[in-house]
Amino acid sequence: MASSPRLSHRKDPSTWPRMSSTLWAVVLLISLLILYCGQLAAGTCEIVTLDRDSSQPRRTIARQTARCACRKGQIAGTTRARPACVEARIVRTRQWCDMLPCLEEEGCALLVNRSGWTCTQPGGRMKTTTVS
Repeated sequence: MASSPRLSHRKDPSTWPRMSSTLWAVVLLISLLILYCGQLAAGTCEIVTLDRDSSQPRRTIARQTARCACRKGQIAGTTRARPACVEARIVRTRQWCDMLPCLEEEGCALLVNRSGWTCTQPGGRMKTTTVS
């Protein structure tokens, strides 16, 4: 039995579909944006998780995890109550108030054992942060 030649109306698979250059530019930009969005810019941080526990009266325990992309000589820390990249010397020497962890109107004080700091608001309310 002889094989019959197949008639094919397909084009060469190595050719690209015909689209306008504007559409190709949009497709390229979208793919670059998708690749870029998963990465942080150098020297920036973002909050990954934030958990609050208000089960105790007059006390709220908050735990947050941040992801940082710090430059050389920097490490993840806190500035103005937000995660930020700070000088590594501050963390090594445990001089927490040097990274300005409190808001502008708050005063900063180191805990006695230097395991963290307290931020005191003008009304006397205190926020204590411990580092683990």
